Amino acid sequence: MHSYPIPVQAETIVEETIKKSRFITYIVHTVGVDAAKSVVQVIREQHPTARHHCWAFVAGAPNDSQQLGFSDDGEPSGTAGKPMLAQLMGSGLGEVTAVVVRYYGGVMLGTGGLVKAYGGGVQLALKQVERQIKIPKNAYWLQCQYGQLAEIERIVQRYQGELLDTHFTEHVTVNIALPEALLAECNEALSQFSRGELHLQQQ
Repeated sequence: MHSYPIPVQAETIVEETIKKSRFITYIVHTVGVDAAKSVVQVIREQHPTARHHCWAFVAGAPNDSQQLGFSDDGEPSGTAGKPMLAQLMGSGLGEVTAVVVRYYGGVMLGTGGLVKAYGGGVQLALKQVERQIKIPKNAYWLQCQYGQLAEIERIVQRYQGELLDTHFTEHVTVNIALPEALLAECNEALSQFSRGELHLQQQ
């Protein structure tokens, strides 16, 4: 799994008026298809009198075709959701949903005008989105003594990992998320600290 950019802001909003129609574009950081669909529903409820609520999302990594989606929401086929998705995919961002709310102003835009309005709104909003790099992490676990836990946490954090949860029984079982590329180095540091006793197991 490769790293990819995601939005820093939770939400970016841009508004335009094109031939008397109001277009409000939302770009929202969303993780997963369910979160993306939930955002669409929330924005739909915020604008109950709007004529259209068109949307597109890249809900995971940019190259994960299982997490793409779009809808024209009543606009002519191919004039809204598809150009919106094309802008999202062209941006290289992951974990992102675009919703364009249209309040109809009485003037027909034609298919070319609609493509330009919906795709252009997303393009404009994307220019305002700050990015940060997400490094995908794999899940691992290890078993250790109580007294080793604090140093294990320090080592894991040094290699951009995090402790997800910890189970205390006779021993301590720790679940850890860590970038795959840093697994070997982290294991080496854990082994040195514990004299060969500790190493991460894949979940």
